[in-house]
Amino acid sequence: MYEGAVQNLIDELGRLPGVGPKSAQRIAFHILNADAADMARLANAISTVKTSVSFCEECGNVSETKLCPICRDERRDPSVLCVVEESKDVVAIERTRSFTGRYHVLGGAINPLAGVGPEQLRIRELVSRLADERIQEIILAMDPNLEGEATATYLSRMLVPLGVRLSRLASGLPVGGDLEYADEITLGRALEGRRVISEGTAAVHTAAEDFERANREEEQEREQAAAVRAEEAKQSRRRWNSSMFDDLEAPGAPAGEAPAPAGVQATVDEQLIERVLQDGGEAPAAENGEAEAPEAEPTAKEPAAKNAETPESPEDPTVSKGPAASAASENPEEPEEAHEVFRSADYEERIRSIQNAPLRTPKPDVPPLPGVTYVNPWT
Repeated sequence: MYEGAVQNLIDELGRLPGVGPKSAQRIAFHILNADAADMARLANAISTVKTSVSFCEECGNVSETKLCPICRDERRDPSVLCVVEESKDVVAIERTRSFTGRYHVLGGAINPLAGVGPEQLRIRELVSRLADERIQEIILAMDPNLEGEATATYLSRMLVPLGVRLSRLASGLPVGGDLEYADEITLGRALEGRRVISEGTAAVHTAAEDFERANREEEQEREQAAAVRAEEAKQSRRRWNSSMFDDLEAPGAPAGEAPAPAGVQATVDEQLIERVLQDGGEAPAAENGEAEAPEAEPTAKEPAAKNAETPESPEDPTVSKGPAASAASENPEEPEEAHEVFRSADYEERIRSIQNAPLRTPKPDVPPLPGVTYVNPWT
């Protein structure tokens, strides 16, 4: 313990950051032993810095004028803004000669233990500077410690909604350092912030080919699925439709004529019926042999004789003239040799029974529903 002015000087020097009691004592005795002129210049410098030096109104850096030299320099890039904690950080970045933008000094970092919160920092001034449309990017250059991480997180949450590009200084291995002595956090951040030297054209080309091939395969699968669905829908309509036999065309219908509506019997082809009846009538005649052969001649000649003798006699209701007889009645001048086809009463009766009978459709091989007995709607 010293008395008087010496102890007062030691106590004041001990209040300086980074100066302990022993360091303050050594500095105090150095001042006592130093030349008086030198100590006068030191005292004058301390007094002058407190009276003439202030902070820049725009960025917060130390300056003897309203604007610091960096803010007055028009050659600086106004689109990039670097946010730092203290003015000494500005000097450290300027020594790299790699940054040509402007700065914003917060005046510290968020430290709840020391009583420093966002209100004590120049965060409002930072937000007000973003009104300048020239600013396109903000670089957060905080110290990689607990206080710096807290400040960077707070600023990022505040500035991201503003739509400005936000970046952070990379942290990793120092130049000249060894991986062996790097701590886990530093090495992990170095891996996360690694820099790509080359993308590799072969890898990019292969990835593009894989992407195109995957797109082609997906398109083919969609087309195949659509074709299968269309075929299933077609088969379902064909199988479960109630009028599944409506597409059957009449055997003797003309090519240009539209098919009959569903469930309606088409026009009976008389020529086809006649040919079927004739084919059915020849079989019994072949079995009976010569027994039924003589009966065909009077059947064909008797109506001809009657027509020749009594042309004005009334028509027999049991005998139908057919298409040939109708044509003969309309054209009486044509010779009778062209009308040699005649029909008996039994023949006409069979034709009328076929015309009046409902259309019968064949029984399908597959029932409409599995396990359900098919009921023919035409029976």
